[in-house]
Amino acid sequence: MSSNSIRILAGNSHPALARLIAKRLGTDLANVTVAKYSNQETAVTIGESVRDEDVYIIQSGCGEINDHLMELLIMINACKTASARRITAVLPCFPYARQDKKDKSRAPISAKLVANMLSVAGADHVITMDLHASQIQGFFDCPVDNLYGEPMVLRYIRENVPDWKSAIIVSPDAGGAKRATSIADHLDLDFALIHKERKKANEVSRMVLVGDVRDKIAILVDDMADTCGTLGLAAKTLMDNGASAVYAIVIHGVLSGKALDVINNSMLTRVVVTNTIPHAEKKKICPKLDTIDVSAVLAEAIRRTHNGESVSYLFGHATI
Repeated sequence: MSSNSIRILAGNSHPALARLIAKRLGTDLANVTVAKYSNQETAVTIGESVRDEDVYIIQSGCGEINDHLMELLIMINACKTASARRITAVLPCFPYARQDKKDKSRAPISAKLVANMLSVAGADHVITMDLHASQIQGFFDCPVDNLYGEPMVLRYIRENVPDWKSAIIVSPDAGGAKRATSIADHLDLDFALIHKERKKANEVSRMVLVGDVRDKIAILVDDMADTCGTLGLAAKTLMDNGASAVYAIVIHGVLSGKALDVINNSMLTRVVVTNTIPHAEKKKICPKLDTIDVSAVLAEAIRRTHNGESVSYLFGHATI
């Protein structure tokens, strides 16, 4: 007879984070084997019963992103056909989140496609963190909990940035101004903005600073760092304008391409990322990297969801 207990399943994208979450919940990861046939088809085997259980599948949008997305869809469908009571997809970093609007002719809205695929596969609920655009929640017909990393960012600044009370919060682009001003307000700090002009995607041509950073520690805040070209140029712009040091705090550290070289050769004092995406190996190459652990927030969201409790306090400035 089922106990309707929590079952934590993990794909291959970020097993270390899944183990941390399971440990915080006082349980073990379910026995799941995810492999590939010789023709590269994904094969999933769930090695224990999930009938009438509350299933949480942890899979982040990183690495071999298309393979990991397919793994997640197959695992959701396998649990659905195995009669799980509820299936929650836990996506610490939502895949294709940057393709959230039709910004030019014939551009696909891929984030909506991912939402449709998760729903069709059988997901009853989605838990994610710091969506690139909060409106992605509206792409789903099922409940979506978009957790915020802001409380952890605030704690990190207070505990790890020297003389933080004389710092200034900086948004590297206009799109992140709301996030940066919220952090600045909570810390009672000044705010500055960098306006960037792009000639093409992932390539910034020119930056203009709006605000005074002279003789202050500048803290760049963003939701995602991919190639880190923006952070490198922003750090140079801030130092050229008299900043004493530059920290960068980013929720999702994709760190692809030449990102580590850019960070190592930049004027950044430290780049802080959360572990929504694995980067243990990258820290060996880049000593400037530091980590904020988000497993506690995700584990608490899972526990409260399972027990039917409110998760609103996990949302920082949002209420659900």
